[in-house]
Amino acid sequence: MLKDEIRKKSLLQRSQLSEEAFKELNKKLLQQFMQLDFTSVKTIHIFLPIIKKREPDTFLLINWLEQNHPEIKILVSKADFAQNLMENYIYAGKQQLKINSYGIPEPDSETKAYHGEIDMTIIPLLAFDQKGNRVGYGKGFYDRFLAGMNTQKIGLSLFDAIDEIKDVNLDDIKLDACITPQKLIIFKN
Repeated sequence: MLKDEIRKKSLLQRSQLSEEAFKELNKKLLQQFMQLDFTSVKTIHIFLPIIKKREPDTFLLINWLEQNHPEIKILVSKADFAQNLMENYIYAGKQQLKINSYGIPEPDSETKAYHGEIDMTIIPLLAFDQKGNRVGYGKGFYDRFLAGMNTQKIGLSLFDAIDEIKDVNLDDIKLDACITPQKLIIFKN
């Protein structure tokens, strides 16, 4: 399937989830996330969910990390839509977030920027295939953000892998792993 077709299908599939099913899938994602090895993780970048697009509730992951791994520095991003770039900020709680014009929670102007190493990155996606390729919203934010970065790249998906994304580009960054409600899938890239 081609990315445009996959995007439409995935957005429709998400929108058709009942509130109860959506909450259950998020609980199962958290259970799978908890199985990751955090022993060498000092910093983790986690995307914040666009609620109206039914993205996985990463606040569940953040809350679990804060309670079980307070030593890990949690990073979130702020997007520059003019340049399609992102910058990292140290997560300082929901009270330090504001919703931008695209419905994305972002750190406010008082939040501290972060420019160091990132050990693990939790990446949003609409779909992924069995080779670790992903489909996002099509702006390439995460492909540019991850280019040249040495970080574990872990997708978070409400649904299982599709067979193949046919129009993968050279600039597309592959996932190292993807968490679904049923399992953690490791890709051999």
